[in-house]
Amino acid sequence: MTQPVAVLVDGDNISGKNGAAILGISKEHGDPIVVRAYLDAQRASDWHGAIGYRLVHAGSGKNASDILLAIDAMDLVHAKTATRFIIASSDGDFTHLAVRLRELGAKVIGVGEAKAPHMFRASCSSFVELGAKPTVKLVPKAQSGIADMDLKIRAMIAEHSKKGAGMRIADLAPRMHVAYGIKISTLPEKTWRSYLNARPALFDLDPRGPDAMVRFRPEGFAAVA
Repeated sequence: MTQPVAVLVDGDNISGKNGAAILGISKEHGDPIVVRAYLDAQRASDWHGAIGYRLVHAGSGKNASDILLAIDAMDLVHAKTATRFIIASSDGDFTHLAVRLRELGAKVIGVGEAKAPHMFRASCSSFVELGAKPTVKLVPKAQSGIADMDLKIRAMIAEHSKKGAGMRIADLAPRMHVAYGIKISTLPEKTWRSYLNARPALFDLDPRGPDAMVRFRPEGFAAVA
């Protein structure tokens, strides 16, 4: 099932010339059902000509756009309107918002320029840097030595995945126990979600839920393919 995506742009920080690129990125992650750019709409801006965006006038106060964007993001995640968020800004102030959204089970894709600070990049599930041609999604590199257990997980997902949708995380525990005698509770991570989340270069997870799926990243296992 296609995931609902909220696209929230710091229009005072990111140029409207990037509007089409940001929308293109959002469509790679699901269906962009909320698409907003926050800015002082009374000022001249490229965002006035951006197609597909709802402009949200935040006023001229200090950090007004940042605050309103953060409020709307929390409203959307609590209402379960979106499970994935595109936060477009090069401002490190959104680090805390990204962390909080992920704690609530959402996937956060940061989008920004080369000047975007490391703290904001690291707080997102993934980060896409604008300005390069073509725009390149930065994916964490896999370790050169992939653990035998990760190879077993990949094989299990491949066996039970249909059309690349992955397999239910809830099904992973009993199947890994039956097939390999592995009990995740005996490992430092204690839960399968924690184990998989700690390996973002190898696995991609849905937000929390009874039917949440996990998929393996082919590029992460390329060295052993």
